[in-house]
Amino acid sequence: MPQRVDKYFSRSIDRYLNTWKDDSKHKPLLLRGARQVGKSSAVRHLGESFEYFLEVNFERHADIPELFRGSLNPKEICSKLSAIFGTPVVPDKTLLFFDEIQSCLPAIASLRFFYEEYPELHIIAAGSLLEFALQEIPSFGVGRIRSLYLYPFSFDEFLQAQGLDLLVEEKNNASVEKPLLGPLHNRLTDHLRTFFLVGGMPESVKTWIEKADYLQCRFVQNDILQTLVDDFAKYKKRISPVVLQQTLRSVALQSGSKFVYSQVTGDVEPAKIKDALELLTMAGIIIPVTHTAANGLPLGAEINAKFRKFLFMDTGLLQRLLNLDMENLFLSSDSNFVNKGALSEVFAGLELLKHGSPYERQELYYWLRLDKGAQAEVDYVISNKGCFLPIEVKAGTKGAMQSLYRFMELKKSKAGIRTSLENFGRIGFVDICPLYAIGGKNQS
Repeated sequence: MPQRVDKYFSRSIDRYLNTWKDDSKHKPLLLRGARQVGKSSAVRHLGESFEYFLEVNFERHADIPELFRGSLNPKEICSKLSAIFGTPVVPDKTLLFFDEIQSCLPAIASLRFFYEEYPELHIIAAGSLLEFALQEIPSFGVGRIRSLYLYPFSFDEFLQAQGLDLLVEEKNNASVEKPLLGPLHNRLTDHLRTFFLVGGMPESVKTWIEKADYLQCRFVQNDILQTLVDDFAKYKKRISPVVLQQTLRSVALQSGSKFVYSQVTGDVEPAKIKDALELLTMAGIIIPVTHTAANGLPLGAEINAKFRKFLFMDTGLLQRLLNLDMENLFLSSDSNFVNKGALSEVFAGLELLKHGSPYERQELYYWLRLDKGAQAEVDYVISNKGCFLPIEVKAGTKGAMQSLYRFMELKKSKAGIRTSLENFGRIGFVDICPLYAIGGKNQS
């Protein structure tokens, strides 16, 4: 029977992959990201533009790692792979793809030799839990390997996958000077409500587009969460899977707040929780948001790692893990439909992450006034055109902005952003950006 080929939904990473392909000085490329965010699909899609495409999966083809036990001469390796798979490996005509490369450390090490001895060949490597393998090769790829980071679907990608390119264009062309028409704003808000439930994991997005059934998406999300839990067994030598599960659930429950170790269930030692947070971060399952003093750029120069929030990697998986009531999300008013679990703040942070440069790991920061008795917190602080920009997230269409104003006063900031379910607008020096537009072209 012919192999079933799933429809590919375009991603923003495609543009960067094509730029890499067309670069005469392309380096071996490492596509990095959490499990099931679409790395392999993106590479296979790129492979369609080559005359030949050779995919080597180191988990599926368990005997292939033997080729890397001896010599790491790239041309010898390619000759053997070509013979085994029956696919020519020809510079400028073949895309060689090493998938699940974390299962073969010598294959990772070989990438530097592809750069040095076979630079004309296009080669991409990807894998889940790749960050753990890279720790085993401390000097790996310095100056020889280019990395690209991939995340779940952004809201724009979610809309485009449904053929709503014109709606995305209207959104991205809107501004505080030119707000969207009411019906367009309402339509985008409805799609945002859907995205909170479906999330951006490719399999869940595909299920929604094909079946328009939230329950089916929940089944998919259950499967993905179970896969993530099963992965915990691979960390067992370093930390208990039970501690990882407890820590992950606590991250979900504490969304939007400073992470407090004592809120992790059970009698878990703080040192083990810290280890669990580091492992979950390395796996891309959670993303840290670190306190910054925000006295200047770069924002990472003055951080306090004792004050951290953590974002779950996807809103759909987050609401599934928390078992949020879909009826509340569907029937509640705009003023409170995303309050539960601080989904709005998680969504905003993830959108900022997804719209950053994929060439480097993006960092997220927030600001908290640490003076005794002070009550002021700004959800995100980003660098924008050589300045820092505070962003306050509101779940609905109302809410005071004392913290934002306090930050702008203390830091002499001339601009700020409030993101909410309101249409584009402006209040004094604060721009109002709809939640569905945060992180997109409107804030680039």
